[in-house]
Amino acid sequence: MTGNSGEEETRTRRVRVVLVDDHRMFRTGVQAEIGQTETTGVEVVGEAADVDQAVTVITATRPEVVLLDVHLPGGGGVEVLRRCAPLMAAAEDPVRFLALSVSDAAEDVIGVIRGGARGYVTKTITGADLVDSVFRVQDGDAVFSPRLAGFVLDAFASTDAPPVDEDMDRLTQREREVLRLIARGYAYKEIAKQLFISVKTVESHVSAVLRKLQLSNRHELTRWATARRLV
Repeated sequence: MTGNSGEEETRTRRVRVVLVDDHRMFRTGVQAEIGQTETTGVEVVGEAADVDQAVTVITATRPEVVLLDVHLPGGGGVEVLRRCAPLMAAAEDPVRFLALSVSDAAEDVIGVIRGGARGYVTKTITGADLVDSVFRVQDGDAVFSPRLAGFVLDAFASTDAPPVDEDMDRLTQREREVLRLIARGYAYKEIAKQLFISVKTVESHVSAVLRKLQLSNRHELTRWATARRLV
């Protein structure tokens, strides 16, 4: 945003926002970047670090816009969208979601858009552009980082292929996260640490993925993921 007129607009307009991200330092950084209400017009009314917290805070505060990370403990951003569907569908003052993620994977983008998010931007976005995106989503617009819009257009315009792989649809968001890390060569202990779950839980997720995809071992799983460009 440049020019006095744009700055004046953000001062007179207001948008109430909830930040959902499992990294506290990132939430703090976003708050510092966009949460200076008198300058940006953005009022951060709540924060959450996992799915359950997110649903609780969003339901309690009824913000206009939620900045939602895709990969969250408890089922991911898609699960937040599923549980907040009635708030998104409200006839008056609907809650709108804008995905804000480090991931630029096509399946993540398409997954949250199918779940009801109004847009998807990556964490490389500038503070000024993020503020602009939040106001656009509040107005009902769809907002995407430039290269991500192509994923959505291709997925929903194509008559030759479904928007999301049917096999992937069988997996929960957490199972997809474990699958991706396994395919990248992470050990169970490393995955457990990264996702804040136990090694036993990782093993359970891997067993579920192998069963649902009808694969026999980690090698086949890695090959399957590589073929779908998930690695």
